Amino acid sequence: MEKLTADDLMTLEDYARARTQFRHQIMEHKKHRFVKLGDHARLIFENRQTIQYQIQEMLRIERIFEPEGIAEELDAYNPLIPDGCNLKATMMIEYADPDIRKVELAKLIGVENKVWLRVGNDAKVYPICDEDLERDNEEKTSSVHFMRFELTPSMISALKLGETLTAGADHSALTIGVNVADDVRTALSEDLDTPPIN
Repeated sequence: MEKLTADDLMTLEDYARARTQFRHQIMEHKKHRFVKLGDHARLIFENRQTIQYQIQEMLRIERIFEPEGIAEELDAYNPLIPDGCNLKATMMIEYADPDIRKVELAKLIGVENKVWLRVGNDAKVYPICDEDLERDNEEKTSSVHFMRFELTPSMISALKLGETLTAGADHSALTIGVNVADDVRTALSEDLDTPPIN
């Protein structure tokens, strides 16, 4: 999956005109890229379209139009686009009440390293997490984590052939396993390159 360049982005003026329709398209697209892990955690699997939307929104919010600023946003977000042999996700831990959130995030320290994906009956794949910066401290975990799940060629082939995909977490405060819906599994398999035949 190709990384984004400045040529792929709309100007602030063009984005202002296209934003309503573009946002609607992305929200529809994202419906097939969510996996809920219980009531308060979810994985949002990123791809080129979702990352373009995030960059366009950041440029809009920050009123960034100079080439240097655009390049910084591209450098920050392009690593979240899958590379063909992996799936990349943003984990969101969501509690509306800030007091409850503080308590629960304290219980969930290290949860990002205990999340997993599994293709069929293969081994669980645990992610490489938060490569941009450390998001835990001694008191709590972050409510947002970035994850990279590296898959073997055989896992990728199986997924593309329709093998089941499950997701879960093996943390003391979040122990769960869920079947990934067929439409989500299909969408995620499209993020992966077909392995070469030896």
